[in-house]
Amino acid sequence: MFQIEVTIVDLLIKGFITGIVVSAPMGPVGILCVQRTLNKGRWYGFATGLGASCSDIIYALLTGYGMSFIFDFINANILYLQLLGSVMLLAFGIYTYRSNPVQSIRPVSGNKGTYLHNLITAFLVTLSNPLIIFLFIGLFARFAFVLPGIPVGEQLAGYLAIFLGALIWWFGITYFINKVRSRFNLKGIWLINRIIGVVVIVASALGFVFTLLGASLY
Repeated sequence: MFQIEVTIVDLLIKGFITGIVVSAPMGPVGILCVQRTLNKGRWYGFATGLGASCSDIIYALLTGYGMSFIFDFINANILYLQLLGSVMLLAFGIYTYRSNPVQSIRPVSGNKGTYLHNLITAFLVTLSNPLIIFLFIGLFARFAFVLPGIPVGEQLAGYLAIFLGALIWWFGITYFINKVRSRFNLKGIWLINRIIGVVVIVASALGFVFTLLGASLY
């Protein structure tokens, strides 16, 4: 039977990548983060990303907790689930590439508000989109993130890595936008989204191939 051994380092790396992939697409919260960075300042944008990350980790925990009830099924069908996860990520990459994030732009209030207010509003916007669970399912299946026998401490470390990966993405994107704010325009948002889509498409295709090659060794 095709089996996968997961170490704490594997969980940390996979969690970190998951956090970045979930946060990177320029959806409503991504656009909101960009707008607030440009109009209010970098740290208001980062507070927006922090709020989104808090919501994302809730959905990650819900996804992992739900999948934990079918450990036996996951363990017996890990190869097929990884292939399915790659297909789901490929579809997500294509959707990201073809979508137009500019359509999500909304007028920004002239009142900066507090950092906490910006965090909470982003948290609620992200929480209002439960479809993100399907992205987590695809990523968890692709990375074999939820498997039986993983100690609770290591599982928590993996979820913490998801949160940190998301935070690093928001920290990086707000830093970049703040540095190029005088030259950043709508085309820049569109270009970032396309690059992200291409990266996800290539990564999912490679994951599909590597899963098949790995299976052939058993």
